[in-house]
Amino acid sequence: MSRAAPAAVADPRRAALDRWLQDIHPGFAPASPLGSDASFRRYFRSVRDTTSHVVMDAPPGHEDVGPFLRVAAILRALGLRAPEVLAADREQGFVLLEDLGDRTFTRALAQGVPEADLYRIAAETLRRLQARWADRPEAIAPEADRIPVYDHSRLLDEARLLVDWYWPEVHGTPAPDTVRAGFEQAWREVLGRLPALPSTLVLRDFHVDNLMLLPDAGDGEACGLLDFQDAVIGSPAYDLVSLLEDARRDVSPAVAQAVLEDTLAAGPWAAGPFLHHYRVLGVQRTVKIIGIFTRLARRDLKPVYQVHQPRLWRLLEQGLQAAELEPVAGWFRRHFRADGRPCAR
Repeated sequence: MSRAAPAAVADPRRAALDRWLQDIHPGFAPASPLGSDASFRRYFRSVRDTTSHVVMDAPPGHEDVGPFLRVAAILRALGLRAPEVLAADREQGFVLLEDLGDRTFTRALAQGVPEADLYRIAAETLRRLQARWADRPEAIAPEADRIPVYDHSRLLDEARLLVDWYWPEVHGTPAPDTVRAGFEQAWREVLGRLPALPSTLVLRDFHVDNLMLLPDAGDGEACGLLDFQDAVIGSPAYDLVSLLEDARRDVSPAVAQAVLEDTLAAGPWAAGPFLHHYRVLGVQRTVKIIGIFTRLARRDLKPVYQVHQPRLWRLLEQGLQAAELEPVAGWFRRHFRADGRPCAR
């Protein structure tokens, strides 16, 4: 019987990562798998002198570690708990990071930490980020100026993922040009009516899977931040709706309402414009994720995310009740049932 190939042969990037760690310091132990996400990134742990470190593997050609390094530096300059970058090799796509532990907010919820407490901490962290961004020091301006803007064109591009991927999945054929044009026109109307709000740093994936509950810290310092490399400059409502209308778990309506009310009471924005953004961007995000989860299943062979589609369609049906979304709601009524099944032609 043939023997299994050694890990170094079976996984050349992992072998290269171990060599890189050894070049940094010979005391690093071989890296052990920690996990992966919806992208091509993988994560490992390596111990040196009893201190655990996290190592990111972001294969060049698929991922660029530059945005992660940039946003991590900004967050830490703002006094927020992003992991410290200890070493990086952009050419190979390796990053050595401070280890913030294993206790994501998701795991803390499973361990019985009250949902209301965790969501309050998360919302306080978000308010702190936005307040410090507004008063950011001039020293971070060069890096901050390189963060892309979350403009209407980008929001529309993301919404199109539904017609690019979900429509063909349930119909078996691409969306007709007339269908696509109607979808785009509806979104242009909705986005064009968004009232003005001061922009802020938007992490985009601000939810319990990407938040770490850190020990021995007050509320303001108890929340570690992960998965922020796709940050943009955009609406202050976006990350809050990402937290409270989570694609992967049902948030208690009472908790969500309390957090939203607290945010409005503490924030510098008028409630009307903020809630307008909250409702529109909540639907945009849900529509985008329906398309992304379908693409992950079909293109990237990661079907595990499809289990969340029923929740997404429930969130979408709820969000489309808002008057601000009527053009988009009309398009969905013509083409889809409330549960995501296509209407009979």
